[in-house]
Amino acid sequence: MSGLMALLDDVAALAKLAATSVDDVAGQAAKAGSKAAGAVIDDAAVTPKYMQGFSPARELPMVWRIARASLFNKLVFLLPAGLALSAFAPWMIPPLLMLGGGYLCFEGAEKIAHALGFGKGHGGPDGSHAEGDKAHLEEEKVAGAIKTDFILSAEIMTIALAAIPESNFWMEAATLAMVAVGITALVYGAVALIVKADDAGLFMAENGRLGLTRALGRGIVRAMPGFMKLLMIVGTAAMLWVGGSIILHALDQMGFPALYDWIHHVAVAAAEGKGDWSGAVEWGVTAGLDGLFGLALGIVLIPIGVKFVKPLWTRITATA
Repeated sequence: MSGLMALLDDVAALAKLAATSVDDVAGQAAKAGSKAAGAVIDDAAVTPKYMQGFSPARELPMVWRIARASLFNKLVFLLPAGLALSAFAPWMIPPLLMLGGGYLCFEGAEKIAHALGFGKGHGGPDGSHAEGDKAHLEEEKVAGAIKTDFILSAEIMTIALAAIPESNFWMEAATLAMVAVGITALVYGAVALIVKADDAGLFMAENGRLGLTRALGRGIVRAMPGFMKLLMIVGTAAMLWVGGSIILHALDQMGFPALYDWIHHVAVAAAEGKGDWSGAVEWGVTAGLDGLFGLALGIVLIPIGVKFVKPLWTRITATA
């Protein structure tokens, strides 16, 4: 009997340790995933454009195909690559983060420039389906969405990897896997809701039994264009903030802390004497200055991206 009780105690201790480990992984995954907010919002904002012009019956199957490929890429390609970098070449992570941060700054600045009437913009397909076979067009759009998602997923996984505290290999692997699954479910769950919201609103407006239901449906249909614009604005602001923050933190880690320290001191000074609001004020000033830095850097990167990077990427993806 004493042996059985000792065994049960050991099992209980192992179960408690496993539960603690799961909680630790979930907590680290949540913190790491939150650092990738800019890329996540951009992913959710860009993807619905790939469904424009297709029948409502094809929208969810397209979302599912893109989500499945996104999860496959994260787990099969990006997660092992991230773990290999962390184990064998951690010095490469800050430069890669700067590359991803620079891309976010470039994309955010170019979207602002496009909104102001400069350039042609980028980051999404057009909605023209006047010519060509629909099935072939769907294949092209899904393939294009998967390529765009791969870039954003690489940014998300790299940012998440850098945000994970130093731990053992299996903890990092489990945390990254949870980030991959959680963010993919979040992004493409949101995309599915966005692309079907107008259809749901139209159904409610035409078939609702109550006047309130029909009015709500009409409101959803009318609100969706404005919601999409708001989502793009929030996504652009998040890209500039996160991109600028990534660059500044990476520079600090690489031994160039001047600008990072200056922003920190300005934010602390602005929050002084604000009482309970000091934390929010410090965060807001830091985020605002990070975003302004991201915008300035993005403006500088626009001609480089448009004249060199985008044509090179087009050639690479055309042969892929």
